[in-house]
Amino acid sequence: MFEGFEKATVETAGATINLVRAGEGPPLLLLHGYPQTLTMWHRIAPRLAERFTVIAPDLRGYGASSTPEGGPDHFGYSKRAMAQDQVEMMQRLGYEEFFLAGHDRGGRVGHRMALDHPRRVKKLAVLDIVPTRTMFAQVNQYLATVYYHWYFLIQPFDLPERMIGADPEFFIRNFFARLGAGALAPEAVAEYVRAFRDPAVIHATCEDYRAAASIDLEHDAADLATKVKCPLLVLWGAKGRIGPAFDVLATWRERAADVRGRSLPCGHYIPEEAPEETLQELLSFFAA
Repeated sequence: MFEGFEKATVETAGATINLVRAGEGPPLLLLHGYPQTLTMWHRIAPRLAERFTVIAPDLRGYGASSTPEGGPDHFGYSKRAMAQDQVEMMQRLGYEEFFLAGHDRGGRVGHRMALDHPRRVKKLAVLDIVPTRTMFAQVNQYLATVYYHWYFLIQPFDLPERMIGADPEFFIRNFFARLGAGALAPEAVAEYVRAFRDPAVIHATCEDYRAAASIDLEHDAADLATKVKCPLLVLWGAKGRIGPAFDVLATWRERAADVRGRSLPCGHYIPEEAPEETLQELLSFFAA
């Protein structure tokens, strides 16, 4: 699905990051969400590579990247640690500053990166999220139901690991079915299922959510007075779960100085469900 892309791995201080890269022009980093891998960008990365140098990695703990331990406080899967991986990876590839688009968990890593490394991120696009702190602070019956996995995955080791590991293919396919993601390519879903057959990936991705419910909130609380300074594009699915629960743009304007965006005619998996619309929005934003 990434014909013409170079495959590589990069060693950072904390992990080994698997990636694909192609194109010429300004560097554009694409970060995926849960329960996916870099494969989620397969419908738009080749066309973005006509204008940009596209780098699409697997986040630590996901896909073919390494699965370091989270530690007793889950810092190993804090968005700070995951963002640091990406900054180091980009430096080792020769990019001191870059554009960044992140979907779902990748958007949360991007948000943290823009706060911790403001000189690195020139522009940031976040896809179908509001800030983690806001999600937890405003939870209600609706959000607890549609985002049940946030509360399932944070349960102590090894309850979710055992339950997912009993039938990882059922878990992944059911996860997508609940979000109405029928437009996903079968070969992409097969790749996500393959990754989750590894118990280390199951554990690492649970640690990602455990970190979000603990140490990430501490980091976010410490930065409440700091806004993202770079231009921020926010896209969300009109048929997804974020729009009905939040005034998405107003929510992000509490956390960033320069915000624009809109809903797209799709569900949660924006780059896979609405590739043409996503492509045009990203091209317009990053090329401006």
